[in-house]
Amino acid sequence: MRPFSTPILTLLLFLSLTTILQAQNTPNTYDITVIIENVKNNSGHVLIGLHTEKTFMKGSGIQHAKCKIENGKVTTTFKNVSPGTYAVLALHDENDNNTMDFEANGMPKETYGTSNNDMGFGPPLFANAAFTITNQNEILNIRL
Repeated sequence: MRPFSTPILTLLLFLSLTTILQAQNTPNTYDITVIIENVKNNSGHVLIGLHTEKTFMKGSGIQHAKCKIENGKVTTTFKNVSPGTYAVLALHDENDNNTMDFEANGMPKETYGTSNNDMGFGPPLFANAAFTITNQNEILNIRL
């Protein structure tokens, strides 16, 4: 059996060092698992969005999921989330039109919830729903 030549050995060493250095420069990321166990029926889907303060109440968020409801429960995981402050919004979209429906008086027709389960009067506030990811995965239980 012929030993590796010097150029091949040098190339392998270079590729190994490049991979190690890139791994050290990649920031740590974490997973956020969202569990909702009180969906009132299996109609439609539950829309769940992971938000920063900048995206909160302004669209689908930095990551989002459309979850099938099974026995009144949904679970989804947002992967590769960088450390920071976030909030989760969830909506039971019973009629599957991908939007929250409102009564004539402005009250929501469909149930919704936020991280920290703060359900005060008026629209949800980022400050009340915010949580911080620092150095570990997170599991959130949200009530609709």
